Amino acid sequence: MKIKFKPLLQLGAVISTATVLACTASVSNEDSPTVSTEPSEQQAEQPATDTTDTLLEINTANRVVALTSLSADLTANLSADRLVGIPGSRILQQDSRFADIQTVSQDRTEPDLEKIVELQPDLVMGAKGFHDKALQKLADLDIPVLTVEINSWENLRELTTALAVALEADPQPLLDRYDACLSLPAVENAATDGPSTLVLVSRQPILAPNKNSWAGDFLEQFNIQNLAADLQGESAIDGYVTLSAEKVIETNPDNVMVVDTGNDLLEQLKSEPFWSQLKATEDGSVYSFDYFGLINPGSIASIEETCAQLKEQVSK
Repeated sequence: MKIKFKPLLQLGAVISTATVLACTASVSNEDSPTVSTEPSEQQAEQPATDTTDTLLEINTANRVVALTSLSADLTANLSADRLVGIPGSRILQQDSRFADIQTVSQDRTEPDLEKIVELQPDLVMGAKGFHDKALQKLADLDIPVLTVEINSWENLRELTTALAVALEADPQPLLDRYDACLSLPAVENAATDGPSTLVLVSRQPILAPNKNSWAGDFLEQFNIQNLAADLQGESAIDGYVTLSAEKVIETNPDNVMVVDTGNDLLEQLKSEPFWSQLKATEDGSVYSFDYFGLINPGSIASIEETCAQLKEQVSK
């Protein structure tokens, strides 16, 4: 877990804004770390610390602003009355729990710093590479900020446990939900030499997650052979590799998982000459997965939905 934090000294005067997916076909996903074909802004240098130690330094967090849907959902599950600001995410907009909470960002615009400061938060959580500028400005106002990168289930467990300490809440119900996702017989009995799989998240360029991404770790938890797991490349996105059409043909996966990013990626891929040459397309073993859950954790519910879909895969 990579954390960058500046402790609270005093609330500054009111000012007078993570991914994990905006591919080249631009996804209008709202709140969270995105996979982009452009390098992220360079982060300001601040000392990195362990997640638990960092949150313990904050002591009790009574007023929390979450700039990603996942951090908002975690806070709501742990201590809903302490959540005072959320992103304008479609996941949260569809959930009545968040109906009366102040929205501090919308779509892919920068978070509204004035709104955030007016909420007098003692903790603002954002995603590495997506909220760097906004978090730095808030840190300069002596507002505690937490920059989080979730690339694995272990990261998720660490953040959940540490956040629970700051919120004076019990993390066990959430940890039990995580375990339920991964501990059913369908997962435990999944063959390590099962069908090979390639996950495609964009078309131009063709991007696939390797083992250093949330998606890559998710597949590993289910013993799914990710053909891009050990691949490295020149991609500017950590945890993702750029593949040529020739490389896709060479891997020739048994299964293809196409990520639904709201831009009809599957239909776009069907127009590519390489598509019809794959074993997976010939066998009808092409599966659509939502962006939230597999690529961007999004929320606990979206993670659980992805778990259920992957269990179907390994049970076949």
